[in-house]
Amino acid sequence: MYDTKWKSNFRRKLLRWFDDHQRDLPWREHKTPYRIWISEIMLQQTQVATVIDYFNRFTKRFPTVSTLAQAKQEEVLKLWEGLGYYRRARQMHAAAQIIVDQHNGKFPTDFESVLALPGIGRYTAGAILSIALDQQLPILEGNTIRLFARLMTMQSDPRTTNNQKALWEFSESLLPRKRCGDFNQALMELGSQICNPKRPKCLVCPVNNLCMTSVKGLQEQIPVASPKVKYEDLLEAAIVVNKQERILIRQCGPGERWESLWDFPRYTLTQEPEAETHAQLLLKQLKKETGLSAELSGPLFQMKHAVTRYRITLQCWKGAGVTGRLKKTQTPTRWATLGEIEEMPMSVTGRKIARKLKSL
Repeated sequence: MYDTKWKSNFRRKLLRWFDDHQRDLPWREHKTPYRIWISEIMLQQTQVATVIDYFNRFTKRFPTVSTLAQAKQEEVLKLWEGLGYYRRARQMHAAAQIIVDQHNGKFPTDFESVLALPGIGRYTAGAILSIALDQQLPILEGNTIRLFARLMTMQSDPRTTNNQKALWEFSESLLPRKRCGDFNQALMELGSQICNPKRPKCLVCPVNNLCMTSVKGLQEQIPVASPKVKYEDLLEAAIVVNKQERILIRQCGPGERWESLWDFPRYTLTQEPEAETHAQLLLKQLKKETGLSAELSGPLFQMKHAVTRYRITLQCWKGAGVTGRLKKTQTPTRWATLGEIEEMPMSVTGRKIARKLKSL
């Protein structure tokens, strides 16, 4: 079915549609490898509408690889604050330093060198080089997986090893000789704007007559859904320890959920305390880790959020009447004013707590 004529027809219709309907996005102006790289990393697991302002702020502050490499990681994380998945920012900062050290500050233009950079996989390397330099490289990400699965009438989980291999081969077979960058962007644009997970807009799809899933009316069945994530409930507590208008904060260490970001002392609680109350458990933990004792009150408020496979209820407690000396801890811990905290990179929940403190 997917013969030369079908593929030629598909390419022509898709590119014509893209020329007429592509969105005006900031990374589509001045398409350098550096700018496309920044956009692709930001767009991982993040919606386009959210990324736009972050991209503009980030590239204004770091217009080149060299300016990014020379920055302190804390400043990079601060500009990233709110985007989540902070490992992306740390890896991007590390990659910029490698580019300066090993590539004379110029973003590499061959696939293997790009693929070797931290945080860059096969899809991202192909996207950067095809979009910025029109290299003939395939892509495969969430939107195109869904699009290709429907074009191929794939009636099994597209994320299996065999199906991933088939999808990559299909993606490569579709590539045109020219305008590969536009073609790959058009695939992603079609997947995100028309070929939606639920209720795809088949009536306005430029390639609907080439899609057997549409012809057979199987849009609700394809792609086959992956098994649902089983979430685990967690109860956590953050302690706002006050001393002479300063608040105790700590930098999350390697392997922690928000590595390199600043946070309030935070601990996991059992859902139902047994011999000890939550307050007693928190005071014991605080003393053990910081050497400080305090009069604990709360919880003052709580918030709910989700991280990977966890659904977390976060309580905020207040610690006053501090005694003892802050001992040396495994990760940096310090006293800071609310003004100083405002300038530090924090997790979304940590930032929400900091801003709530102003009204308490």
